[in-house]
Amino acid sequence: MIPEILAVLFVFIVSFSTTFLITPFIIKRMHLRKLTGKDMNKFDKPEVAEMGGISVMFGFSIGIITSIFISTYLELIEINLTVFLAMFMTVLLIGFIGLVDDLIGWRKGIRQWQHALFPVFAALPLMAISAGDTNMSIPFIGILDLGIFFSLIIIPFGITGASNAFNMLAGMNGLEGGLGVLIISTLAYFSLMTGNIEVFFFLIAMLAAIIAFLKFNWFPAKIFPGDSLTLMLGATIAASVIVGSIEKIGVMLMALFFIELIFKAKHKFQSHCFGLPQKDGTLKPRPEGGSLTQWIMKQGTFTEKQVTGIILSSQAGICVLTIILISSGVI
Repeated sequence: MIPEILAVLFVFIVSFSTTFLITPFIIKRMHLRKLTGKDMNKFDKPEVAEMGGISVMFGFSIGIITSIFISTYLELIEINLTVFLAMFMTVLLIGFIGLVDDLIGWRKGIRQWQHALFPVFAALPLMAISAGDTNMSIPFIGILDLGIFFSLIIIPFGITGASNAFNMLAGMNGLEGGLGVLIISTLAYFSLMTGNIEVFFFLIAMLAAIIAFLKFNWFPAKIFPGDSLTLMLGATIAASVIVGSIEKIGVMLMALFFIELIFKAKHKFQSHCFGLPQKDGTLKPRPEGGSLTQWIMKQGTFTEKQVTGIILSSQAGICVLTIILISSGVI
């Protein structure tokens, strides 16, 4: 047990430290290169560094490499490298797609269907190794073996759906990273309880990087996550759920994103999460609405930090409820 604990701590510290140390450098470089964006939830619209996903990608990658080193050379843990590297490759491909989107998508205009389709290609590594259990529990039908259709349909759909979902509920300081920490922590708990070592170390590497990134993304943000991070978070969750065969848990944890999907769909995916900032620091909802954040703003007078806090508290409640329901065998 002690070697495993030491391995977890080492991976966490390495991933956290890498992201924590490299993020200030990324912030400076983004400002020098004029790769910044306006903080739309602040009254004075300050310029904030973009593409924060780069620093998380570095920290996460070093964490993954460290896990492989510990498994292969120190032999403190046993990791199936085929599965582990397939998950890693999927997240890296998603991160690359996000970086391209950050650089030219919002400036030149990537069409909505292209934005939704590109993450499909990142699912290829998991499809190639036929990751996950093809037996799925279908409501009112029971257990159904999807066979090859699991790899050809469910895996790419899961990667694409989760990646774009995380990209929808975004736009407030600390929101994306906070949601990522809560959901990934919960998935890490379930992977530990089921003994899925590959998924557990995979999630620990990402969790540490996000926690470090939040130091710079929390209110008032010094750097934005960008599509590179939101897409990576969604892909991390999807890959973990697929490989760990815990699809039911993944769906439960993504409840807020399904709500956001309904809001966005009603507005043909043209609405925004940010509000109309006031001089006193509060936010007013945009007249057109179209987001869970807008709905919250309509319920009272809140600051950006409070809106973010309400959403994160709701997600924390969902995580706790999921653990209780699954652990007790109710679901």
